[in-house]
Amino acid sequence: MTGWLLVAAVMTVAAVYASVGHAGATGYIAVMTLFGLEPEVIRPTALVLNVVVATIGSVQFARAGHFDRRLFLPLAAASVPAAAVGGWLTLPTAAFEMVLGVVLGFAAVRIGAEALGSGRAVSGGEPEPSSRLPEDALQRLAALVGIGGAVGLLSGLIGVGGGVFLTPLLLVLRAASIRTIAATSAAFILVNSLAGLAGGLVAGRTVPLPGLELVAAAALGGAIGSHLGAFRLPVTAIRLLMATVLAMASAKSLL
Repeated sequence: MTGWLLVAAVMTVAAVYASVGHAGATGYIAVMTLFGLEPEVIRPTALVLNVVVATIGSVQFARAGHFDRRLFLPLAAASVPAAAVGGWLTLPTAAFEMVLGVVLGFAAVRIGAEALGSGRAVSGGEPEPSSRLPEDALQRLAALVGIGGAVGLLSGLIGVGGGVFLTPLLLVLRAASIRTIAATSAAFILVNSLAGLAGGLVAGRTVPLPGLELVAAAALGGAIGSHLGAFRLPVTAIRLLMATVLAMASAKSLL
């Protein structure tokens, strides 16, 4: 019975997170902790499930025409080596997770308030935001590389794909439309998760493969959620879901 409850929880987490371009690592970590899995199993298992869901999400959002390689490539180029280094390192996480929880909670409140205040519940096109990134091409590139490197390192250190860091940053910076940010986050999470796994392997850690039932649950939830996010959900709903996901990640870090 417990096994099937875990499967159902993983599928639900995957669906909710994938709808906003995330893959669910923070949710999987919280769920597996509640079900009493060993800590050395939780981190690599969450990353493997991340790879499954982020792959599906990347394809879905790209199919819908929301992927922007000019935004993604500078972020990924810096994040991949940084995530590998983070995956290789071991860091005491208690104080870090406390700060992380507060930051994510603030981001959740801000994004949720903006969504409720805007009232832009449109299912079709959405207005392009006025970006806060530098207009100069080189300065913009440097800013994106810096963001990618910092997020990649943090992601590798705590064993997540980085969407919970990247999404609020890109939203605050108004780097792109909401669905383009979701598409960027999905692809970013995919490459970061792979880099984090590689860093762990280089450090000599084993990567226990999750059971097929967990992989199937994550894949099904990811397919449902990413389809809704890429094709169906209105912009305001996506923003509210993003706020919910960040609030869940904040609670996981603080509790």
